Amino acid sequence: MASAAAKPSRPDRLAPRQGRALQTYERLLDVAGELLGEVGIERISTNLICERAGMTPPALYRYFSDKYAVLEALGRRLMDRQNAELLAWLDRHAPNGLQALGDNLEELLRATAKVTASEPGAIWTLRALRAVPQLAHVRIESHRLVTDRMVEVYGALLPDMDREVLWRRLRISVEFGFAVDEMLNEEDRIARDALFQDAAALLRHTLLI
Repeated sequence: MASAAAKPSRPDRLAPRQGRALQTYERLLDVAGELLGEVGIERISTNLICERAGMTPPALYRYFSDKYAVLEALGRRLMDRQNAELLAWLDRHAPNGLQALGDNLEELLRATAKVTASEPGAIWTLRALRAVPQLAHVRIESHRLVTDRMVEVYGALLPDMDREVLWRRLRISVEFGFAVDEMLNEEDRIARDALFQDAAALLRHTLLI
């Protein structure tokens, strides 16, 4: 039986949609991302976030119940922005067929990496989504969502392929793509351009079968 600490953290406050409240919410997430990169998953706290943001704890608790709720929102924001790039990429190239998707995989990997580079503490957010049991569902749900969308697109282009096999291969490719994103920030023995090129070649081989 899973321990209470391993249960998924679910947001219990709705994110604001506009105005000053939205600016405050986004500011808190930016600060949390910066701190996550500085102090790590274990040491980050709501008090540290409030201190850095120049806010009082009650102000933060209007949006988040605890630090795991902050990290979950941070992870969801990153996943949503990366997924937007993937969906735009599908819309852009799918009308031109399977070959066009294969030929432009490097473009997708670079676009995803650009999103990661633009987000405060993004690489640490990715690590948190893997390392913290309460946050794993954010990554898994997001990856399944884009896999489902990719199956719709690739399935139309591969009408004779078994859908279960297609889903499995696409799900693996999504996981591989995010691993490449992490490698860009961790492996200094591979040049960035070479990593993009080789990763795209491997994905192309998988997705054109």
